[in-house]
Formats: sequence, C-alpha cells, structure tokens
Amino acid sequence: MTRLANKVALISGSASGIGRETALLFAREGAKVVVTDIHDAPGTECVDQIIAKGGSAIFRHLDVANEEDWVAAIAATKAQFGRLDILVNNAGMAIAGDITLMSLADWRRQQAVNLDGVFLGIKHAIPLMRASGGGSIVNISSTAAIVGTANLISYSAAKGGVRALTKSVALQCAAAKDGIRVNSVHPGVINTPIYGTLEGLPQHGAGGANTKHIGRDPEALGALVAPLGLAGQPYDIAAGILYLASDDARYVTGAELVIDGGLIAR
Repeated sequence: MTRLANKVALISGSASGIGRETALLFAREGAKVVVTDIHDAPGTECVDQIIAKGGSAIFRHLDVANEEDWVAAIAATKAQFGRLDILVNNAGMAIAGDITLMSLADWRRQQAVNLDGVFLGIKHAIPLMRASGGGSIVNISSTAAIVGTANLISYSAAKGGVRALTKSVALQCAAAKDGIRVNSVHPGVINTPIYGTLEGLPQHGAGGANTKHIGRDPEALGALVAPLGLAGQPYDIAAGILYLASDDARYVTGAELVIDGGLIAR
C-alpha cells in the first residue's frame, strides 16, 4: 500500500471524521502527513496513532479562517518535510435555520470556515507545491453545493463557492502548467461528528414529528434520504480523496466526485 509513497500531505480538520480517516489512510499509503485542526488533543492523538504504526506525521494548530495560521502551517510543513504534494481542504462547520432568523455573524462565520478557509489553503499551499514539482489539491464540498438544502442556507452557499472555486483554480493551474491538479469531493450523509455539533436544527426533520431531531442522527437520516438506504462512513469519502490525491488521477482536474449513496440522483 504505497500509492502515496514519498508524498507529503496537509489535511485541514483532520482531528476527527473524514479528515482523520483520510490522514490515517494516507499514512498507510506511505504519505507523510501534516494533521491540522483547531482541536489540539485529538489532532495530536491522530499523529500519535500514525507514528505508532510506523508512519510519519506532525500536528499543527490551524484555524482555517486565520491567514496567519495557514502561513505558519505551510512553513512548518516545509521545515519538517521540505515539500508539499497534497492539500486536502476538509475543515468545515454548519449552522441550520431559517434565513430570516439567521444572523449576519452566523452567515459570515460559515463563509469564513467553509469558503475563505479553502481559498486561504489554496493560496498559501500553491507556492510550495509548485516548488515541489506539482501535486494535488482536493477540496471537500458537499451535495449541498449541487442541490438545494432548505435548512443549510449559508453552508450550501459556501460549499457552492468551493465547487466553483475548485474549477477556476484547476483551470488557472492548468494554464500555468505547474503540475497541480484541483478537484472537489461532494459527500452526502456521512456518519461524522459534524451532526452532533450542528446548530439551529428545527424541531422536526423532513418526515415530520416522527423524525424529530433526525438531523443529529446521520444513520437515521441516511436511511431516510439516501437511495442506498444508509449513511456513508468516513472511509467511503477518504477512499475517494485518496484516488484524487494519487497519481492514478493524473489526468483528472476540475472534476467533482460525488459520494452520496445516490442522494442527488433522485
């Protein structure tokens, strides 16, 4: 399992969920991993787990909406490993609710994490990736970027921005002939901790009173809305990210990989 041998990968939001699973998978495939998150303890634990299994990893505290944090994370990556081949912009958050009740502060908070964070990651990673001879950027968007999601207004708008940003940067890098590919992944309902921290949920789910608080239960939500009848797991998304990050996808750029159990095919 050496699809990422001799490659260095930085993954945002990799203390838990999809990001953590991706970090562990990348390490098993031979990558040196820079684990980053705002949650230091689980991020450090992820690094310890990688090292315990013979891998190479470091942890950096990273608030993706803070440009200085990105500058420091890229500098630490260069100092520790001398290069950067893969960037996974995974960190994200969501606040649900009626648009007429959402504060401007909550709107901006979601844009800052979900869209500005991707912009900043790309901006500061590209120079080191170019110096390393090219690489792969994988931005985690959402099916909410492709179809409407009534209760996730700002989140959906930000993820739609990630979708368009991905294609635009892919074209810019292709024109520059810098060897950098840029793609997006669009998960559906995946069993990750984000559901437990989702703010502003309505009292009833899509199915009415009998699905009260279903938004906090990804397994129940997946069973309700995904044609395959179940929620995805973090590994399902990590495996797709691995493909786009690896040389197997050398001719893939500006693409969007949907992994959603058939959700948007309805």
